[in-house]
Amino acid sequence: MACTKSCIGELFPRLVDKWRGFLILSRPVNVVISFLSILVAIVICGWDKWESALFACLTGACMTAAANAINDVYDLEIDRINRPYRPLPKGLITPKEASIFSIIFFLLGVVSSALINEKTLVIAVIFAVLLYLYSASLKRKVLIGNVTVSLATAFAFIFGGVAVGGVQDALFPALFAFLIHFGREIIKDMEDVDGDARDGARTMPIRYGMRPAKIMVTILLMALILITQAPFLFGIYGTWYLVVVNLGVNTVLLTTIFSMWMKPVRSNYRLLSALLKADMLVGLTAIYIGRY
Repeated sequence: MACTKSCIGELFPRLVDKWRGFLILSRPVNVVISFLSILVAIVICGWDKWESALFACLTGACMTAAANAINDVYDLEIDRINRPYRPLPKGLITPKEASIFSIIFFLLGVVSSALINEKTLVIAVIFAVLLYLYSASLKRKVLIGNVTVSLATAFAFIFGGVAVGGVQDALFPALFAFLIHFGREIIKDMEDVDGDARDGARTMPIRYGMRPAKIMVTILLMALILITQAPFLFGIYGTWYLVVVNLGVNTVLLTTIFSMWMKPVRSNYRLLSALLKADMLVGLTAIYIGRY
């Protein structure tokens, strides 16, 4: 009996660590952003079937969790340098366990998309393949990986529109998502230069240097600031959108640009990457209330 209690006492903390590792592996903030992006797209595009909305949001959440897991598998050696606190380099999860986790959630995402309509199934399958290829090879190529993951995040809005039969109202949000993710991906590459270089990755900062990378980020984020004015000028979104997008989103974008040039250190790039991720939630809020 004592042995049994002792074994259970040792097993329980390990199981807790394992499940915590899987949760961290999925990157829950990214999963929530994907879920909410599709939900906002569905709301602004109009919907009358809650089942389609639910399955669409679940598809995005599952695909995001799966993509994050397989990314960590392929980035294990890089993360030993850049992010040793991640579940794989820390030893909470094995690469095999992470791969199985990824396969399960990719399949769940595809099955969920099939329960909506044929178009959503096709989109889900295409992006499941693209997200795997991104982790396996594309992310190590100059700009190709950045474009791939930015398209995937932008298509969350398109996917939501397709799920409810109306894509037009999702086009501006998709463009916003593409530009902010593109800029953020390059900042992440700037942060990860040391580990990426040792792994043989050919990201933009490695191939062309930090200054061209920062110029690229500046162009992308400035373009985003200008384009976010268009929905108000065209009468698509109302005054509340203009207020929130300029005070809540574009102020952060300008701060990011300024800080990136003034404080070119790895710790700051990491902070700016996190700041842009949080800014996406503010952007979703601006889009949602833009209808009023």
